[in-house]
Amino acid sequence: MTASQAHGYMAQVLGWKLSTDTKSISRHYEFEDFTAAMSFINKVAELAESEGHHPDIAISYNKVDLKLSTHAIGGLSENDFILAAKINQLA
Repeated sequence: MTASQAHGYMAQVLGWKLSTDTKSISRHYEFEDFTAAMSFINKVAELAESEGHHPDIAISYNKVDLKLSTHAIGGLSENDFILAAKINQLA
């Protein structure tokens, strides 16, 4: 995916940030507590498994950071933006 294409998709995934090298997108979430953060992560994991597309996940108490890219191609694909939009619906 070209940088121009990636920028075009960003309008469809509000809250996500495009990396400076345009090879990944990421989003930071904050929740009330650890339990709420873990509940969200479990929903993301279930969705990701059903999609066959898995984000990098970092959690620190009530904070969750997600990063999406398509490892097989070393950058972004349309599937990354589809999963990001679906994750937005979970939050």
